[in-house]
Amino acid sequence: MVSALTAGLVFGLSAGVAPGPLLALVITQTLKHNAREGMKVAMAPFLTDLPIILLSWLLSTQLANFSHWLGLVSLVGGCYLLYLAYQSFRTKPVTFTLIEDQPQSLRKGVLINALSPHPYLFWLTVGLPFIFQVQKEGMFAPLLFIAGFYSLLVGSQVFLAIIVGRSRVILKSKGYLLALRILAGMLVFFAVVLLKNGLVLLGILR
Repeated sequence: MVSALTAGLVFGLSAGVAPGPLLALVITQTLKHNAREGMKVAMAPFLTDLPIILLSWLLSTQLANFSHWLGLVSLVGGCYLLYLAYQSFRTKPVTFTLIEDQPQSLRKGVLINALSPHPYLFWLTVGLPFIFQVQKEGMFAPLLFIAGFYSLLVGSQVFLAIIVGRSRVILKSKGYLLALRILAGMLVFFAVVLLKNGLVLLGILR
């Protein structure tokens, strides 16, 4: 239970503060309008991700007896986490070019998140193997994983919207870049876990 919640929190925080389409829109709307508009964008995953989660959960039950397929998915997920870690390590101070328009923040956030490949890649290649692993601990473990993930995915972006609304220099600070690098290290750890699990499921490791 604790490991499921911890993994969800780490993944959620990493996804929340790492530069990407949704965070870019959160910051842009905050700078152009106010923190409230940025917070609306941050709420978009609550509206877009439920079908992806349900599909991943369904696949985890269907693939439970097909260890080789799940092993391959775990390997892909591990590689994807390594890619995300690499992206976090090489992040540079964030800058934005602003163009005036109507807020429509929640609508923009939903469209950006629904059309972005990141939620689909995460849940089908990372979330799926972790749900498969933690559901062995009971039905509440996957719920804790999901709750931890979204509490910090959305919460961290809401927090950044508030901070950026008060001071624009946060995204250029050494503290922000250091936090990204620490989280990248955590992603590498979970990538190794996924890669190891994938090799075990494929019968290459014991």
